[in-house]
Amino acid sequence: MFGRKVKILLMDKNIKQYELAEKLDTGRKNINNKLIRDNFSEKEMIDIASALNCELVIKLIDKETGQEY
Repeated sequence: MFGRKVKILLMDKNIKQYELAEKLDTGRKNINNKLIRDNFSEKEMIDIASALNCELVIKLIDKETGQEY
């Protein structure tokens, strides 16, 4: 899910994957593989959000009560 959102954000901001890779000091292929696998650590998500000038918000919401944690 995060990978899909990053792809949409890249398109909206007209940023290429290689440009994101440069901002993160990594390779384009690495970014592409991570986006495909959609497997990111919390630190990677924070770094990507920062590189794209975004705020990352992570919530846990109880499905029965709607309570946010």
